[in-house]
Amino acid sequence: MDKFEDLRAFVAVVEAGSFTAAADRLNTAKSAISRRVSALEERLGVQLLRRTTRVLNLTETGSSFYEHSARILADLNEAEAAVQQAHGELRGTLRVALPLSFGVRHMCTPIAAFSKLHPKVEFDLDLNDRRIDLIGEGVDVALRIGRLQDSSLIARRLFDVRAVVCASPHYLSAHGEPQTPEELRDHRCLVYSNLAEPDKWTYVDKEENKRVVEINPVMSASSGDFLANAAAHGMGLVIQPTFIASESIRRGNLVPVLTGYDWPITPAYAIYPPTRHLSYRVRAFIDYLAERFSGTPRWDRDCGLTTSKQGSAT
Repeated sequence: MDKFEDLRAFVAVVEAGSFTAAADRLNTAKSAISRRVSALEERLGVQLLRRTTRVLNLTETGSSFYEHSARILADLNEAEAAVQQAHGELRGTLRVALPLSFGVRHMCTPIAAFSKLHPKVEFDLDLNDRRIDLIGEGVDVALRIGRLQDSSLIARRLFDVRAVVCASPHYLSAHGEPQTPEELRDHRCLVYSNLAEPDKWTYVDKEENKRVVEINPVMSASSGDFLANAAAHGMGLVIQPTFIASESIRRGNLVPVLTGYDWPITPAYAIYPPTRHLSYRVRAFIDYLAERFSGTPRWDRDCGLTTSKQGSAT
């Protein structure tokens, strides 16, 4: 058992990048992690890690040993999961990273339903819009909305996130409703500052040509929820993912405009690290989400969108 715990400590240090982060991951003291790694090196008679005050690097021997150790732990986890699956029972902790706005609005119900099916699975959720280092932070699976840039991760497409341009009835009454995207230049617009070019709104026109309209924002913010609320208070037009805007549209606080044009469609993925084995609980959770989000999402129906188009404007 000591050898197993030494391996766990060593692998956690490598993947987390520090003794402190590894201790947090394994819910133990930093000194205990350090002792186990030192004991492992002493028993093997080699140096596995080069330690400095700021940097932690694997030696050449340590790199090879890490690959073997990670496979051993993965095999053990898979063996335990296979036994549990054979008895119809999933257990263990699922570490899941979710985008904040989408997670708060639309993930509680699926997670609660999955928990009822598998009551011995525990969830550790990180709701944050930052880019998660899945391996370094020990995350099993993340839901990511947007084009994938890290080719080392494995992804399963779950659904498409569609966008809608909208404003409050009061704003439209006072300023008029734009009839073409080009008229957005003459309107007060609210933009999401986390985008690379927030003042350029992309769309596909009625002839299926990709177009860009450059607007003059009167407000930028890093929160889609804040922008939706600002638009509902009459501050201007906003382009929003339907999963945020749908509630205000359903209540009549926001009204979709320019619905004859196709606004950006962004894929949403379940992503996970490229480990040799995917645990049964992670695989079951991803399969469950894929089934749960199949078809036209409820938030698209609330916005009057009943078909899922295959093309995308980016």
